[in-house]
Amino acid sequence: MEFAIRAEGLVKTFGTTRALDGVDLVARTGTVLGVLGPNGAGKTTAVRILATLLRPDGGRAQVGGLDVVRDAGAVRAAIGLTGQYAAVDEMLTGTENLVMIGRLLGLPRPAAKARAAELLAGFSLTDAGGRAAGTYSGGMRRRLDLAASLVGRPGVLFLDEPTTGLDPHSRGELWDVVRGLVADGVTVLLTTQYLEEADQLADEIAVIDHGRVIAGGTPDQLKAQVGGQTLELRPARPAELPQVRAVLAAVSGREPELSPTGLLSVPARDDSVMPAVVARLTDAGLVAGELALRGSSLDEVFLTLTGHREPATDEPNDTMKVGV
Repeated sequence: MEFAIRAEGLVKTFGTTRALDGVDLVARTGTVLGVLGPNGAGKTTAVRILATLLRPDGGRAQVGGLDVVRDAGAVRAAIGLTGQYAAVDEMLTGTENLVMIGRLLGLPRPAAKARAAELLAGFSLTDAGGRAAGTYSGGMRRRLDLAASLVGRPGVLFLDEPTTGLDPHSRGELWDVVRGLVADGVTVLLTTQYLEEADQLADEIAVIDHGRVIAGGTPDQLKAQVGGQTLELRPARPAELPQVRAVLAAVSGREPELSPTGLLSVPARDDSVMPAVVARLTDAGLVAGELALRGSSLDEVFLTLTGHREPATDEPNDTMKVGV
């Protein structure tokens, strides 16, 4: 099967609000589709429809070759869903949580226990398997939550902002888990408010705004749409910041942006900008502590396409486990 997820013309309204206005999405089997969008763009609504939690008002969608409306039960049995907030039972141990999911999925108790042990080992939670989930750290809970969505060995996994609130280390651990799942052939649809996360994980990205897909492609293709380069410079001596800023403005013809960490940046029209800046700094006796020329970032792509600095949390997330 070429596409594990295919949606065409999805429409969903809530009262007078048109949350989705003809959304098309496709995800190739064994890849990660990243879905980005500002607050209220429709990301979570799209996930809920694909996961059979909502019925579309228009359009159609297939997951794993199954229609999400006509074959809703079969779709639920074939997918996993992890929302923004961990949905584990804090009173149960890690093992008990996974065994319970397995039993609800119809596994015999020995098979459910074996699957629980397998997943705990795979998520580095074996030592914590006998502890109540309420004693877990945030990162451990998220790993247990993701493990719970995999008890039924889904071919398609929906991750709706799965790393929200996690520290960088825990986020990196979950990234490694996702990469491992994709290497095993699982298809992942990922919504995220972390642009770096989409850049790291997504094979293709769809940008949604006001209920419509406004751009799509690989991360590199989207960056190419914005085009241009950015020159970044940090003075070696902070006191020289005004003079260095004046040099950048004179060479680029644009007022440099100043980050909270003291990094100056200006658009670079071509490769001649950097040597011109270096020459001006040298003539003025100014020293650059940090100097780099880079292509557009995904953050800049997002800002250009939507007018928002970064995506924010969409509609409230469902925390139920699909397939249970």
